Amino acid sequence: MQNDKVWFITGCSTGFGRELAKMVLDRGYPAVVTARDPAKAEDIVKGRENRALVLELDVTNPVEVEAATKSAEKRFGRIDVLVNNAGIGYFAAVEESDEQEVRRMFEINFFGLSRMTRAVLPIMRRQRSGHIVNISSIGGLKSFPALAYYHATKFAVEGFSESLAIEVAPLGIKVTLVEPSGFRTDWAGRSASERKSAIADYADTAGRNVENLRDSSGKQPGDPVRAAAAIIAAVESPDPPLHLLLGKAALKGARGKLETLKHDFDAWEETTLGADFPDA
Repeated sequence: MQNDKVWFITGCSTGFGRELAKMVLDRGYPAVVTARDPAKAEDIVKGRENRALVLELDVTNPVEVEAATKSAEKRFGRIDVLVNNAGIGYFAAVEESDEQEVRRMFEINFFGLSRMTRAVLPIMRRQRSGHIVNISSIGGLKSFPALAYYHATKFAVEGFSESLAIEVAPLGIKVTLVEPSGFRTDWAGRSASERKSAIADYADTAGRNVENLRDSSGKQPGDPVRAAAAIIAAVESPDPPLHLLLGKAALKGARGKLETLKHDFDAWEETTLGADFPDA
């Protein structure tokens, strides 16, 4: 049955992860609901403990990743849908950025996602089925000031996922990148840190965008509940997309990026083609 599929979701204490875990359980699926502080996810599974498992999971901790994966398989016997949702933001111009903060973000947004994927892949390979959903961002396709290193993590997720999709397709495993624009999660609030000191020369670029991001927190047009429904619809589809944009701004931004790329490709076509050996 469709709703026998076992979901494993990271980062369920807030935002997309929380709303998705609630909706997955509401729709009758069994689910592994994880968070760094599992107490913050206990209310999600209340009354549905027979088909839910709450686990402590910090995706930067290899021991916890391995333990959570084994616990999930022991409880349910399989993992059908992995949702790599755990992630944070960091706001600063490149020159203002703190390397420790950047590395921490990479550990969560990219290496944690990679670690979880690698842990679950052997199970999905044995099953010859599965679906890996990686929460990226419109920021994985298009860039804005003050987000250079955040973009770097999400561009990494995009490249990783596109290559992964090619590798696992013959094994019956699907991959979807979810690319939201601004949604009313805690991403621009508590979940994002920022530069410790500002450089005046970046006030009109990075500085202005940091202010806009903070001011818009909690007022973004995107609805996390509708996003959760869209993700489930993609997973339930017989032909799910590799790229799933969420939100009007995401669609506008992605189309704008395509136009920019086409302009540069077309304008420099002669130079591009002239870089090969003449007889190639």
